[in-house]
Amino acid sequence: MAPASVSLAATVLCLLAWAGRPAADRVYIHPFHLLVYSKSSCDQLEKPSAETPQDPTFTPVPIQAKTSPLDEAALREQLVLAAQKFEGEDKLRARTVGMLLNFMGFRMYKTLSEPWAATRAAVLSPTTLFGTLASFYLGALDPTAHSLQAFLGVPGKDQSCTSRLDGHKVLSALQTIQGLLVLQGGARSPGRLLLSTVVGLFTAPDLRLKQSFVQGLAPFAPITLPRSLDLSTDPELAAEKIDRFMDAVTGWKMSGPPAGISPDSTMAFNAYVHFQGQMKGFSLLAEPQEFWVDNSTSVSVAMLSGTGTFQHWSDAHGNLSVARVPLSQNVGLLLIWPHCAAALREAEALVLQHDFLTWTKSLPPRAMRLTLPQLALRVSYDLQGLLAQAKLPTLLGAEANLGGISDTNPRVGQVLNSVLFELKADKGEQPTESAQQPAGPEVMEVTLNCPFLFAVYDQDSTALHFLGRVANPLNAV
Repeated sequence: MAPASVSLAATVLCLLAWAGRPAADRVYIHPFHLLVYSKSSCDQLEKPSAETPQDPTFTPVPIQAKTSPLDEAALREQLVLAAQKFEGEDKLRARTVGMLLNFMGFRMYKTLSEPWAATRAAVLSPTTLFGTLASFYLGALDPTAHSLQAFLGVPGKDQSCTSRLDGHKVLSALQTIQGLLVLQGGARSPGRLLLSTVVGLFTAPDLRLKQSFVQGLAPFAPITLPRSLDLSTDPELAAEKIDRFMDAVTGWKMSGPPAGISPDSTMAFNAYVHFQGQMKGFSLLAEPQEFWVDNSTSVSVAMLSGTGTFQHWSDAHGNLSVARVPLSQNVGLLLIWPHCAAALREAEALVLQHDFLTWTKSLPPRAMRLTLPQLALRVSYDLQGLLAQAKLPTLLGAEANLGGISDTNPRVGQVLNSVLFELKADKGEQPTESAQQPAGPEVMEVTLNCPFLFAVYDQDSTALHFLGRVANPLNAV
């Protein structure tokens, strides 16, 4: 791992070690044996080919075929059921995958954010990123499978079957991680925290997909939509058709892809994730407030405000502050802001490159009135572009061996991750204990009316679900 990646890994370990101090007995050791094939599974896989049934294939229906709208409440219930088995090996497996996706998330966030203008939002979902790459691993053959396994963070000791990553175990653990986020919102509290993941598999009309591959994606994306359309004649028109189709199915109105689909491609893999958090004890202010994009430019935005006792810290030089707001019992929203709008990129670099533990050894609770923008951030990015920036342009390129996806090796023209991240006021429920009206100490007034950073994490799995930058709430796309 490169020095910058090591620094990022150390940052996230320290950050989550602080944020999850009630679970300080955790030992951050990767039990990789829980993610690779067992001896019995290997024996089954290595049976003579004559005894192995042929993997059925199918041709996806045309993109114009009628499709039912997405039921996000039903998806939430599926995730809750998956999270309720969080014990034993499932717990260890989920925490292992949580740490792996954190390492990758910080590395790729740095790659994503560096070329973007300071006035643009940057929102990364490490779980969606990791799930996308694990999905490709599920359909990859060597040498691509070996390269993907290494990039996912699981070293292969040798070429034996029992050193190979089991993609089904990884995606199952990822489902548990996603479920823990909404479960902590309360199994009987619909809408408190919402997380929905949808995958669109868009193929050339003559490409046949393997049923086992599509079915294997269900833990990561219970709604997987294989659809066929002409990808080669007019790639930009194909991208527009895909956008219209996904908007009609989800209603999320995601931003469009960064570029058209490659004209020589036979498949596009687009993953879409929607997070909605209702902040308990926070209400929407009656009038819009000013948000300062820089020292001379402001915009009028809707603001949320709540008073409570939150963990808070400022650095010794007064340049940077941190607050943790509980979204539920074990899910936290971390807010990081510079004390002037122009210093956003410097603050971002500081967070990503320094040992955060030295800043947060003693983070006392503080009575605060916290005001921040209501958020609806929409960001899309091409994962192939990110891999190219990370000096891995061939990982999912034209030479990739993805024979486990289709009866003929597909040429992937686009791998898109799209994120809709929303923070809203609650619907009138009583505040949690940590957000109740504080008594005694003087209440500290904090208003996030200039650019800031945020993260959403779950203490049980130690996973970072979202990491992002708010530069201008009205220029989120």
